[in-house]
Amino acid sequence: MTDFRVRKLGQGQMKARNVPIAVTPEGFWCCPSPAVLQKTIKNQNHQNKKKILSTMPSKASSSVQRPISSPVGKGTLSDPLSSRVVSDDNSCLASDAAAKSPTKAAEGLSKLNVGNQHQKISVGFGQPETSDLKIILFGKEGIAIEMSVHKAILTEHGSFFADKFSRQSPVPFFEIADCEDVEIYVETVGLMYCGEVKHRVIKQSVSRVLRILKVAESLGFHACIKACLDFLEVVPWVGEEGNVVSSVQHLQSKNYSISPILKRVFSDTSKPPNDTLAHIMELVLRSNEERGRREMKSLVLKLLKENSFWTDGSVDICIGTLYSLCQSCLASLIELFRQASKSPPIESKDPTARKIALEAENLLWLVEILAVRHTADEFALMWASQNELAQLHSKLPAVMSRHRVSCITARLFVGIGRGEMLPSKETRQLLLHVWLQPLVDDYSWLQHGCRQFDRKVVEEGIGQTILTLPLEDQQSVLLSWLESFLKVGGNCPNLQRAFEVWWRRTFIRPYFEQHGNNLKMDRN
Repeated sequence: MTDFRVRKLGQGQMKARNVPIAVTPEGFWCCPSPAVLQKTIKNQNHQNKKKILSTMPSKASSSVQRPISSPVGKGTLSDPLSSRVVSDDNSCLASDAAAKSPTKAAEGLSKLNVGNQHQKISVGFGQPETSDLKIILFGKEGIAIEMSVHKAILTEHGSFFADKFSRQSPVPFFEIADCEDVEIYVETVGLMYCGEVKHRVIKQSVSRVLRILKVAESLGFHACIKACLDFLEVVPWVGEEGNVVSSVQHLQSKNYSISPILKRVFSDTSKPPNDTLAHIMELVLRSNEERGRREMKSLVLKLLKENSFWTDGSVDICIGTLYSLCQSCLASLIELFRQASKSPPIESKDPTARKIALEAENLLWLVEILAVRHTADEFALMWASQNELAQLHSKLPAVMSRHRVSCITARLFVGIGRGEMLPSKETRQLLLHVWLQPLVDDYSWLQHGCRQFDRKVVEEGIGQTILTLPLEDQQSVLLSWLESFLKVGGNCPNLQRAFEVWWRRTFIRPYFEQHGNNLKMDRN
């Protein structure tokens, strides 16, 4: 509502025209869709062009055209709201002045062509024959709405109109230019004629109520604003949270009660819910129901990936919770390995084997969260320091789910290769020294026993980790790998790409550098 102008109501400028229009069972006028209106306007403009050509005066002494009266068809509704439709007609162009002066007639035609860009629709409220004010809304969709209203009703319910009328002398006609939402504006004015606004609003959708709320606020229609807020406090609006909050939040400064609405999405406590997060994770980790545990792990991981609200500056505020849970799982895993190493060989369905698999999966889930949040550097050092666990790993048979532990090692190599974690050179060296051989020993089980194991990704991660080391360390690790690869072949990680890079760095690059230096010396 960028412009509010006063103008006298012209006579004989409208002629009835059928335009698609709908009236709700409650009696409210509903604006047709912009597509339908544009189609109607296009057809009428085509017809109007023909009429203009046929009515253009050919001579300066053209005869006077009498204005055509407007045969407006009135419709009566059971509700105190009725509607009718009218549109501009270019055949009403001529007047007495136009007949006397062809120049003025041409000027009038030009002005009319500009004004006829809007499709005019007339709407009456209450008893239109008793209305004492006309308001025209010019919408952005090429729509012009003429409302026959009652000044007393608008003044009583809308502070916007009360303020305008108090500062201006009585006039029968107002114009409001660039109305953002013509349809809702008309409906909101119609609500001023209803005894109980709440009963009208309750039948609307959330998105429509937000539009009504915006217009009601601009009009100072307090009863409607309160009805909209009461509606929003009760109905579900999942998926509309951002729109609802942005629409109502500023109303708090205007003494409207919006706290019941905002409490749905905002907590009274200002501290991050670390305790709640820890409780959720503990519930997931302690669950013995496989399907529920798996699905909730996937859901929590997705939510933590999507949202960065757990980060406060450069420090992740849930890092303490995650590492505390990691230490707990790691301690349980070591104790289970100790128990399994002291007992005779057992089957995979043994309770101890199941517990080992569960704790390893839990730890892998926590590592995944740390990796995607780029806070796994400390865990990489923690894992590389587990010499006892690596030694116990070699003592257990593969059937004891020990390969689940190698999944953790594989995830760390992938994270380093992708740059998700940045452990020190000493940590990378220690990680390869302690855990690469156990990973090689479990590689066959990893390929066939883990559904989410991606061989190419893991091999790329291992190779990239090796190539971050000094050249001498690369040689030591790759030669050790070469011995294993030549013994077991496909049951060992294929690190040939890393081997090629190391080969070129060791044998080819020095030659080219020396040859280049010799060329420079010869040229000098």
